[in-house]
Amino acid sequence: MHNTNNLGAVIGISLVATLGGFLFGFDSGVINGTIDGLNTAFDSTSIGTGFNVASMLLGCAFGAFFAGWLADRFGRKPLLFASAIFFIISAWGSGIAGSSTLFVIYRLIGGMAVGAASVMAPAYISEIAPASIRGRLATLQQVAIICGLTSAFLSNYVVAGAAGASTAEFWLGYEAWRWMFWIELLPASLFLLGLLFIPESPRYLVASGRDQDAVSVLGRLGSDDANETLHSIRQSLDVEHKPGLKDLVSKGTGKIKAIVWVGIGLAVFQQLVGINVVFYYGAVLWQSVGFTESDALLINIVSGTVSIGAVIGTILLVDKIGRKPLLLIGSIGMSISLILVVLAFLSADVVEGQLALS
Repeated sequence: MHNTNNLGAVIGISLVATLGGFLFGFDSGVINGTIDGLNTAFDSTSIGTGFNVASMLLGCAFGAFFAGWLADRFGRKPLLFASAIFFIISAWGSGIAGSSTLFVIYRLIGGMAVGAASVMAPAYISEIAPASIRGRLATLQQVAIICGLTSAFLSNYVVAGAAGASTAEFWLGYEAWRWMFWIELLPASLFLLGLLFIPESPRYLVASGRDQDAVSVLGRLGSDDANETLHSIRQSLDVEHKPGLKDLVSKGTGKIKAIVWVGIGLAVFQQLVGINVVFYYGAVLWQSVGFTESDALLINIVSGTVSIGAVIGTILLVDKIGRKPLLLIGSIGMSISLILVVLAFLSADVVEGQLALS
């Protein structure tokens, strides 16, 4: 049981953790408005530009893969702390980079931060939140990611508008696209400072044999009987199953379980619907069909805002109508939108080698 007087503290701690999700979204979306600047600064080919954009995702895969093991060994809070430092290094370095190679290195560092934060922030929240509000607090991560993405679109639009263009000179003689990356220093620094005031996960403390520290944290989180809660955590750790690759295989058939293929399929098709093109290349996409850079960046904001509404709506409806109906509704919506985009591009005219929507 938890003391309701401490729910404010639990929510506050959870909000600090979800800043990792916000930075996940921001770091993913900020690249959208900087592509023209990268091409100009580094004289990139189309392949080079693609790698500049994709490098963050490579780091993300690496960070997510090792996050769980590192968190079990060193703790949840130290890993979140490290990701905050990596976000700061990446934001500063991406803006100051003088070559494509340096840019890719800094984006890889940012990607590792994204991967670690995307795994550890929801895990940390689930371990510090009382069961009564655990599900609702865990969903904050998804809202934070989309809010971060939309905030990046908004800051890109404001910076480019103030400078006149993403490639134009802005404050202190640096181009606007560099400042788009440096804007991320604000939420990244806030994340780092916030982590100084949150406790370590009590589950990790119990697993590490630090029972007294765990009791202290549980008291801070509002547990009515910290010792009883500690005992429950220890019991769950004793019977906890360590997941492994063998769990993916059916004992009866010796083949990979069907549900695993379903999960992989959903993840793959989610990426293949084309939304990543909008998130990462939206500004380039809209400019290619005749929109100005300012209008293209504004369209990104509209897209992000719609995404926020969709996430919030899904959270409110998921327990009422179920997961599968929402997946079907989303799939139908994506199919319709993609068909409309294809039709729009097919009807476009080519003027001086450029597409122009009528």
